[in-house]
Amino acid sequence: MNKVKAWADNNLQGDRVIWAVVFALSLISVLVVYSSIGTLAYKRTESPESFLIKHTLTVIIGIAAMWFAHRVDYRYYSRLSKFALWISIPLLIYTFTHGVTINDAARWIHVPIIGSFQPSDFASLALIVNLASMLSKRQQNIDDIKESLIPILFWCGMICGLIALTNLSTAVLLFLTCMLIMFIGRVPTKYLAMLLFVGILFGALAVKFGVRGDTARNRITNFINGEELPFQAKHARIAVATGGISGKGPGNSDQRNILPHPYSDFVYAIVIEEYGMVGGVVVIALYLILLHRGMKAAYNSDKAFAGLLSAGLSFDLVCQALVNMGVVVGLGPITGQPLPLVSMGGTSMVFTGLAVGIILSVSRGELDQKWNSNSTDGTKNTKSMTTAKAA
Repeated sequence: MNKVKAWADNNLQGDRVIWAVVFALSLISVLVVYSSIGTLAYKRTESPESFLIKHTLTVIIGIAAMWFAHRVDYRYYSRLSKFALWISIPLLIYTFTHGVTINDAARWIHVPIIGSFQPSDFASLALIVNLASMLSKRQQNIDDIKESLIPILFWCGMICGLIALTNLSTAVLLFLTCMLIMFIGRVPTKYLAMLLFVGILFGALAVKFGVRGDTARNRITNFINGEELPFQAKHARIAVATGGISGKGPGNSDQRNILPHPYSDFVYAIVIEEYGMVGGVVVIALYLILLHRGMKAAYNSDKAFAGLLSAGLSFDLVCQALVNMGVVVGLGPITGQPLPLVSMGGTSMVFTGLAVGIILSVSRGELDQKWNSNSTDGTKNTKSMTTAKAA
């Protein structure tokens, strides 16, 4: 036992609660995905075990990405983010013009050896990191339109707008995350209003010219008007209703053979059907704990960049999870958002792992004296920022 503790102390640094949450969600992911891939395996004439092995390897790769990310000083991500944003622009444009269609959505590009790659995940992570970096370096002249507002509006509008052309729901969640980061970063309210105007403008253009604009508009309209439920929503609610308190038990779901993509978009419906409301509440609690610990790392940090970074990434991940679960229980229109750390998907699993790893790097940095003594970021006490904003 002492050897295990010593190994964990040396290799699993940062917030231990976040590590525990990730391992718990990963275990749930393997169990539920294995239970829900029977129909997919039948259609592709493969054994369910082969999909289980592939998904388990993907989960391991995601955890490995998280481990490598948490070993890196979080300040290095500030330097990489601008370069990553410039790469994101041609990738997103190529996705819009030559994207590969998977699950009725053209959000992927094919990369040899790697397979399908979703650039919106890469671009979202790059934008959040870069926005936190820009705000932390401009705390002294945050009111300057030329030095502060224009670069922020440019990158937020450009990246969110390009993502919206192929993935409107991801663009909306990313835009809300940007608004939160700017609010925490003491951006004046009038500038937030300008960003909101830019977001609405780009959103309208995306609905008009995007590849899924008509689908998004119809889903929103049908949800608001309360018209007949779409096929997916109807069977997701059946899964929730028949799950009861304790569920039907692992592997006993009926809707997994009816629901489209029960292993990704509607995996939470399978969780509730097989593990009941108890399982559903446990999953929600794990995400809320992740949000709490991410925000705690932001609050405990005395560096502006670290605080903004941890808060933004935590909010983005948990907001995506809440949207996915809200769709399943009928609180919103169908979006196609995966459940982070649970749904089957290579790109999502890897970039979610990287995001959690960066949060762990922030929490680790507050405990590592070497990192603190070598701090070179143009930073400002996050608590002072909050106090100044309240004043």
